[in-house]
Amino acid sequence: MSQRAAPSQFDRGTPVETLAGTVERVTFHNAETGFCVLKVQTRGKRDLVPVVGHAPAIGAGEWITATGIWFSDRQHGLQFKADTLKATPPTSVEGIEKYLASGYMRGIGPAMAKRIVALFGEQTFEIIEAEPERLKEVGGIGPKRAERIVRGWAEQKAVREIMIFLHAHGVGTARAVRIFKTYGHESIKVMTEDPYRLAKDIRGIGFRTADAIAMKLGLEKEAPQRLRAGVSFALQTAMDEGHCALPTERLAVLAQKLLEVDADLIRVAIALELRGEEVVADTVDGETCVFLKGLHASERMIAERLIERASGTPPWPEIDLDKARPWVEQKTGKTLSPSQIEAVRLMLGSKLCVITGGPGVGKTSTLDSVLRILKAKGVHVLLAAPTGRAAKRMTEQTGLEAKTIHRLLEIDPKHGGFSRNEENPLDCDLLVIDETSMVDVPLMNALLKAVPQRAGLLLVGDVDQLPSVGPGQVLADVIASERVPVARLTEVFRQAAESRIIVNAHRINHGQMPEKPRPGEKADFYLIEIDDPEVGVAKLIEIVTKRIPRTFGLDPVRDVQVLTPMLRGSLGSRNLNHELQRVLNPNPPAQVERFGWRFAPGDRVMETQNDYDREVFNGDLGMVERIDDEEGAVIVLFDEREVIYPFGELDTLVPAFATTIHKSQGSEYPAVVIPIVTQHFNMLARNLLYTGVTRGKQLVVLIGQRKAIGMAVRSGQTKRRWTKLREWLRAEKSPSVGYSAHPK
Repeated sequence: MSQRAAPSQFDRGTPVETLAGTVERVTFHNAETGFCVLKVQTRGKRDLVPVVGHAPAIGAGEWITATGIWFSDRQHGLQFKADTLKATPPTSVEGIEKYLASGYMRGIGPAMAKRIVALFGEQTFEIIEAEPERLKEVGGIGPKRAERIVRGWAEQKAVREIMIFLHAHGVGTARAVRIFKTYGHESIKVMTEDPYRLAKDIRGIGFRTADAIAMKLGLEKEAPQRLRAGVSFALQTAMDEGHCALPTERLAVLAQKLLEVDADLIRVAIALELRGEEVVADTVDGETCVFLKGLHASERMIAERLIERASGTPPWPEIDLDKARPWVEQKTGKTLSPSQIEAVRLMLGSKLCVITGGPGVGKTSTLDSVLRILKAKGVHVLLAAPTGRAAKRMTEQTGLEAKTIHRLLEIDPKHGGFSRNEENPLDCDLLVIDETSMVDVPLMNALLKAVPQRAGLLLVGDVDQLPSVGPGQVLADVIASERVPVARLTEVFRQAAESRIIVNAHRINHGQMPEKPRPGEKADFYLIEIDDPEVGVAKLIEIVTKRIPRTFGLDPVRDVQVLTPMLRGSLGSRNLNHELQRVLNPNPPAQVERFGWRFAPGDRVMETQNDYDREVFNGDLGMVERIDDEEGAVIVLFDEREVIYPFGELDTLVPAFATTIHKSQGSEYPAVVIPIVTQHFNMLARNLLYTGVTRGKQLVVLIGQRKAIGMAVRSGQTKRRWTKLREWLRAEKSPSVGYSAHPK
């Protein structure tokens, strides 16, 4: 297994040498690029040799042969930079034990590895492969664990073959384990026959990786198969940016840039794709667009179901609010404002309704009043939100149980999709969805399938926040269509207006710069200006670790969340996570390094994908509870529920001392610290900054350049998303819909 480094590194007349030895420790390995830093024990040298190179996979205990040069690194001293690096499974007892304990095979941690090798010695691998029943001779291994170990060994063998194949075809480090899980022993056959399937079927493998394999296999640049795959990938990329479609010409430009072929060939490829099963053409605002067929159908079904529900009458009897109001105000202890009264009246009289507004405008108390009145009338209500944190907050605010939408719809991991649908609808008279701005088109489509026809639907959310990470802008399109009754609360209540967080959130939303607190004032919003982004990291760490705990008594790990516009850069979430982890959790009792990250007890972490098997979803925050060396797994607490991640499956988990503002949607934190600098310029938008600021409950600290904050505030909203939902909703627009609750 080897990967060529850039030739220029070895063209300077330095003699190329060969180094061989056993990998004692994998200091760093990036699964995306294959870049690794190893500590290697070589014959004749007492000290471990640092080796820097590339390998598809590498584990402690493996024997490596490397060719390369010696060089002196200013920070790390003398190192061996490998041009080629080949690894083979270990043959010595010590090497086999290290390899088994490295976490590559499920069910084996350091303690179990020691027991296995103590019994079988150098024959360990032969016994696992040829006489697996003998594993049960080892204390602590029963039939189930033995089966897992054998399966893990077979998987490693197949993965190694796949890695060698990929490597031979110019791919540094593909997601070999995922390829094997998707295609099994057919992996190489699939890749040979249609390498572009990888980009469609496997997360983490994009078109460029598949294209590199295809080119190595001899496919022509102008091959129809390649052109159609490129068009499909360009459309998929647009979906990842929130679009449901792209104008034909814009799609052609994107695909041509990707494929580097004549424009006429791209147009032919788009025409061929339109004859297939995956895409469809339609117009948006009079412009011809290409849609992924599934998204096109989903938007149409959402529109049809919403129109049908909006035209119906609620399943509860008519309620006289003038009589109900004194009762509910006595129950809540809060007097409803005139705008809230009209909003409650609208919601009680509608089978489908939207309530929207920013912080401090009384959305929660308005919703609480509606729910109390309906519960008193015997109405069966279900509550849900897109994230676990939003659902938990909804429960705290209403006193009623709220679930995540995924749990409400009952995930069906075996067959995909959800158990709740038209044939098996939810049991409720009213469904309330909070944080609806986060709900994308596929999830809203699934949700509407599961709401019984008789039931009412209430969508709650702040339309000025960022739209969903997934495709579409459901809440914005529903409101803009004017087809659905909307209660838009805008009056900031006097008590809320005492919070600078709320005042500044509304200032930002109206295109105005946030205000600093007066000198000496202990406020809940601070703006710390810096001239140079390079000093921003040190300043941010000082604020998180010292100034906030000292002034406000908040725990820097549990209570303070750093939110940043971007992943990359010195003030991006990747670098800040490394820096904050080093300071906030410096000497953990145990740790494991995988996929370029360190995981240790006490680390705050985030899941970055929807994992239906573990019931953990994109954006969920957890805390590393412990590391189980016996099982080779990291145990993470998500809302007091233990979730097990084997070492080899930590690639979707990332540290979350810092995270992007996009990933923070639906969450609230006691304190947020937001760096805003001009290096984030292409991400700076008003709704991004507004969303970040509204995540803080007790404290918000902006650290940044005044120019960058001004860029965000003045930029208006983010770029247009190409969707058709608003048009479909408007198609049969009724004249008297919509209510806006403005302050008197």
